[in-house]
Amino acid sequence: MMKSKAKKLKRYVPFYLMFLPGAIYLLINNYLPMAGLVVAFKQYNVRKGIFGSAWCGLKNIRFLFATPDAWVITRNTIFYNASFIIINTVLGIMFAIFICDTINKRMQKIYQSAILFPFLMSAVILSYIVYAFLSQSTGIVNNTILPALGLDAVNWYSEARYWPFLLVFINTWKSIGYGSLIFISSINGIDPTFYEAAKLDGATKWQQIRNIMFPSLTPTIITLTLMSVGRIFYSDFGLFYQVPRNSGMIYSTTNVIDTYVYRGLMKQSNVGMSAAAGFYQSVVGFALVLLANLIVKKFSKENALF
Repeated sequence: MMKSKAKKLKRYVPFYLMFLPGAIYLLINNYLPMAGLVVAFKQYNVRKGIFGSAWCGLKNIRFLFATPDAWVITRNTIFYNASFIIINTVLGIMFAIFICDTINKRMQKIYQSAILFPFLMSAVILSYIVYAFLSQSTGIVNNTILPALGLDAVNWYSEARYWPFLLVFINTWKSIGYGSLIFISSINGIDPTFYEAAKLDGATKWQQIRNIMFPSLTPTIITLTLMSVGRIFYSDFGLFYQVPRNSGMIYSTTNVIDTYVYRGLMKQSNVGMSAAAGFYQSVVGFALVLLANLIVKKFSKENALF
């Protein structure tokens, strides 16, 4: 009995060795830092360290949401992320169907590389590209597009009303490629015989999409949505801080929890408040994932995460 167990263990040693680097990385990067969660409930002092600092209970969390900006940053964070989830999912599916249905396999790779390119750009590069379009003095929009339409130039970085549309548009342009690739891989995994049978039965293209593609994409859509819901209280820091160039005149529509905490940390050096915000975001995100998964489980148990 012992020999058979030893043989089995020996057989799986290469797999354990392959797993070891990833396990060590997760332990160091994801699990050991969790001990630092106590900072959210302490009046952090650098000289005393994390565990030597005095406890302050929920003071940091109360301080975070006792400011007049609490409602604004919460509203912006939820509104933008909810918009990103809905728009990117819908357009990602539409682009994936278009690419798979109208472009041959060889051209698909070229097209996929083109739409994926914005996703690979850093926030700094993205902010410069946006500035090249929106600059008051040298921007393409103010100096070329608006004059051609007979419209006056706009000081984009001082007009808050334009930024909800701009941020949604920029995020969609940046993210649509990656989202499309996921749906493309799901569509390409559908058995071609389903389409052949549908054509023999006289199904139109829309009927094939509705009755074959959509049901096949449902598990992918649900999984991606649940993962996105879990991070609905987090934001793309580069998008909301660097792209608007940290302009104080448009904070009402560009300030989110992440940028608010960063500015507070830079001005007040309040590490406890920053940790409290991160803890709050994680707890709410986890609760939302559980709630969304429970809703999915009631309608379709096989598509739920757990």
